[in-house]
Amino acid sequence: MPQLTVFTPTYNRAYILPRCYESMKRQTCKDFVWMIIDDGSTDETRELVNGWLAEDHGFEIRYLYQENQGMHGAHNLAYANIDTEINTCIDSDDYMTDDAVESILDFWNSCEKDEDVSGFMALDAYENGDVIGTLLPESIGKTTSYELYNKLGVKGDKKFILRSDLTRKDPYPIFEGERFVDLATKYSQLDEKYKIYCCNKVVCVVEYMEDGSSRNIFKQYVRNPKGFAYTRRLWMGMKHMSVPFRFKQAIHYVSSCMMAKDKDWLKNSPAKVMTVLAVPFGAVLKKYILHKAK
Repeated sequence: MPQLTVFTPTYNRAYILPRCYESMKRQTCKDFVWMIIDDGSTDETRELVNGWLAEDHGFEIRYLYQENQGMHGAHNLAYANIDTEINTCIDSDDYMTDDAVESILDFWNSCEKDEDVSGFMALDAYENGDVIGTLLPESIGKTTSYELYNKLGVKGDKKFILRSDLTRKDPYPIFEGERFVDLATKYSQLDEKYKIYCCNKVVCVVEYMEDGSSRNIFKQYVRNPKGFAYTRRLWMGMKHMSVPFRFKQAIHYVSSCMMAKDKDWLKNSPAKVMTVLAVPFGAVLKKYILHKAK
């Protein structure tokens, strides 16, 4: 049984998915499962993958299809079906460095497997080799993603490699008519009980596509207000986060609730006084988001 599952959510990405597949074929270590989560594609993704399943590539490919639910829904399906010790997500428009699997397994197997450890974080890079954001403070030992980004000055997208027994807990909620919940909520929930290690090894090459969510964030705010309100509500209630950080979430929460026309916005808030204070700022943010989303 392989120790690692690499899963790739995809939606109508048949035009770019082969690049990810080629990177899987180039891996110096083939002891992994590549799980493709087809989130309702209407292009030739299924036929493409069926062709790969017939090839001799040295690693196992699993293909799972569901009706479109968005990236978080695809993650739910992956987590529910992964049976290896650890897993990581490589998006359909990204690809792995040639020694990524080997580096992931070598690092994980060198770590102390304490019960309070959920996994580790590694590096993403651009195609020119430049690391996205900053390096990680390896010498700090065990830490949390919140501490890394909000106290230790880490910047930029990083790659999470996490224990599968933990990621399958607390699935992302699915809101009717919406297709987005911030994936970071999973990492925040793990932060409350678990620590992560840091590994300054590039394992993923990232390209931000024009049809990717990171390039369309303001439109995402408008289209998925319930999903964003859920995330902000969750973060507001996490006591290990600083008051300024939580107040920022309250502002976003108010803005999202206004766009969702949620009459129970105050009732559902875990920090009611903070939420009331955030109302005028949230109203301004709503106007700004609607303007930017045009």
